[in-house]
Amino acid sequence: MKERSSATRILVGLLVGAAAGVAVNAWLGPDDARVQWFAKNVAAKVGEIFLRLLFMIVVPMIFTSLTLGVAGLGGMKGLGRVGAKTIAWFVVTTAFAALLGIALVNAFKPGATMGHEVTQRLLAQSGGEAQEKLERGRSGTGFSVQTLVNVIPKNPIQAAAGEDPSNPRATTAGGDMLGVIFFALMVGLAATKLPAEKAAPFLAVLQSLYDLCVVIIGFAMKLAPLGVAGLMFEKTALFGAAILQSLAAYVLVALCGLAFWQFVVLGGLARLFGGVPVRRFFSRSRGLMATAFSTSSSNATLPTTIRTAREEFGVPSSIAGFVLPLGATLNMNGTALFEGVAVLFLAQVSGIELSVAAQATVVVLAVLTAIGAAGVPGGSLPLIATVLVQVGIEPSMLAVILGVDRLVDMARTVPNVTGDLVCSLWVARGEERRLAAERREP
Repeated sequence: MKERSSATRILVGLLVGAAAGVAVNAWLGPDDARVQWFAKNVAAKVGEIFLRLLFMIVVPMIFTSLTLGVAGLGGMKGLGRVGAKTIAWFVVTTAFAALLGIALVNAFKPGATMGHEVTQRLLAQSGGEAQEKLERGRSGTGFSVQTLVNVIPKNPIQAAAGEDPSNPRATTAGGDMLGVIFFALMVGLAATKLPAEKAAPFLAVLQSLYDLCVVIIGFAMKLAPLGVAGLMFEKTALFGAAILQSLAAYVLVALCGLAFWQFVVLGGLARLFGGVPVRRFFSRSRGLMATAFSTSSSNATLPTTIRTAREEFGVPSSIAGFVLPLGATLNMNGTALFEGVAVLFLAQVSGIELSVAAQATVVVLAVLTAIGAAGVPGGSLPLIATVLVQVGIEPSMLAVILGVDRLVDMARTVPNVTGDLVCSLWVARGEERRLAAERREP
């Protein structure tokens, strides 16, 4: 009941902040000095405090939960079984999400509604920021052979802090999560090779640290309604209505696609593979979805995702601790769907007809670049620039959609984290059935 009440307060904060921002935007306008000052110096700062509290706990929670999860799986056999199912889920669902995005743009052709004059104005407004995203994409934040090499951190402390200049991933906000995950996997595997009496004290310390992280999350979540309200007020108060109107068709297709994936596809998968009725699934995930929407960050939402899986759905700690940290970095259903929509939309705006082979390339790149996307606000934008180059679209066209990306970013984060949760339910259900079958054997 306490968790339900917290989720309700977060949703109320989200709605109040959004409504207040829209009202102020309509009454005074986004360029009013008072609106600018309050949004940036009060609302945004309250939201930033909330985000910092969440980001502060991400690295220790990933390390402790993943290490304990791997140790709880019982070594390479358990890790291989659960890991293969998890990665297969990530790849298949991400590919289908990208296909859905492409299908929607082909069906509704939102790029056909964009006039040349509006396109040029948007390019002029956001051209500098688009160039920055392009440079980040070229610097290696996408998927490549070097990405696989960079998974192994030279220094796990530097990886956690995001201070390794040789690894482009480590220059993103929140550090190099793949490096932290790899180190945690190695430590967890090593713990299974130690005699039980030697491993037990170390695992007990990690369990205590994990429990401390949970308490700190509780502190952060008490501030969540106010922090969410501040984040939503800032964005809605400063969001220009004119630019939204210019890109209304694109935004509508993207949001409808994300909503369909979230409530129809993931809800159906939760019922089919997780054994959880759709209504119960979304009722118990309200706080998770509100946190994801307001923070626009899979990493910042991870503590809430783990807590929701364990407390609301009874996912074992070993499964939640393994699947969910991986999902926060590797599983990006919403991002892949968005990439499919964005790339084909910009192709239509540019007057470029992408062949079936080119669209298939977009699907493959969407899956691969989802692995390279940072789980932070706007983390997928540099990768979009890379995909545009690969299919022959001028990368500066990214500027066309930058003005409304924050809204779409918030929306695509929700299926990103919800997909992680559904995967954990499926894996946990499979492990439960396996154990039950083993107990029935003579």
